[in-house]
Amino acid sequence: MNLDELRRALSELDGQLIELVARRKALSEQVAAAKRATGHPTRDFAREREVILRGRSAAARLNVSPDLAESLLRQLIQSSLATQEQARVAAQAQGSGKRALVIGGRGKMGGWFADFLASQGFHVAIADPAGRVPQFDYVADWRKDALDHDLIVLATPLGATADLLAALAKRAPPGLIFDLGSLKTPLRAGLKALSDAGCKVTSLHPMFGPDTELLSGRHVIFIDLGHREALDEAQALFEPTMAERVVMGLDEHDRLIAYVLGLSHALNIAFFTALAESGEAAPRLARLSSTTFDAQLDVASRVAEESPDLYFEIQSLNEYGGESLRALSLAVERLVGAVASKNAAEFTAMMNRGRAYLDVRAASRPG
Repeated sequence: MNLDELRRALSELDGQLIELVARRKALSEQVAAAKRATGHPTRDFAREREVILRGRSAAARLNVSPDLAESLLRQLIQSSLATQEQARVAAQAQGSGKRALVIGGRGKMGGWFADFLASQGFHVAIADPAGRVPQFDYVADWRKDALDHDLIVLATPLGATADLLAALAKRAPPGLIFDLGSLKTPLRAGLKALSDAGCKVTSLHPMFGPDTELLSGRHVIFIDLGHREALDEAQALFEPTMAERVVMGLDEHDRLIAYVLGLSHALNIAFFTALAESGEAAPRLARLSSTTFDAQLDVASRVAEESPDLYFEIQSLNEYGGESLRALSLAVERLVGAVASKNAAEFTAMMNRGRAYLDVRAASRPG
């Protein structure tokens, strides 16, 4: 076979692979139905391990990299789980016959939530000054609407959400109300106003981005504002998924988020700022590589693509944000001091303490 013929043969094989993936997806939908009928959970870790080990063994026999086989199988398993999770969400139809309004539904996370609610059978309407979303009803001005929806979601910028919560409190809508803010202490007054008005109110923080398809291993934080019915209704939306549901108080949330988001964002902003101001040209650095540098650069690159306005809000509006930034500053000063003074014992102590902390964290993670 000449080169053109070989390429055509590869193209045909690629097409066959895609057809096999489609057939696997169809089988996954049947598996989802069978699991629902028999009460089996969506995820079976023992089964996943069996599939991966069998794949690695087959790859070794066929002179294919076992790591490549495992990587492919893990992606297929993720796709299968996403298919099954979506089928389970649709089958349980939490929102069947109910109406939902997403204020800020043109945004990325608002769009994710609108799709998520629609998949559960909610009749979804969008209220957003940026305009319509084709597949949903549109509310030009929610302030002039009856607001008789079963659910109202605020997927709006943090700086605007507090005022919107207070404005909703004056109308006291009868349905469940929650926001999706990354911080909660700046929303304290608005959430309290809704609670004082007798509204069913809680507050959510989905700990994932709008590109997420599979919620396994993802967390959704629910803020307990003292309204049990609101908290239960909000959690029920995620009951068909594999998301980890975590309930906590408003102040505890922001104290933890100062480290989970604030510290990690600050670390990556400092990393790419140091690179940008190092005097080393990007093309020159691009020719160098290390496992650690490449991994850190990958995370930093994704942080750099995010909204500066949102990330500044997360840093500046968190009442507990200064604590994590001071901790980062002190850690860098300690590191610089240990290196400058050639204090190997101090340097080793830092690494050992970090390793011990990370070992405890790893041991305490579920699964």
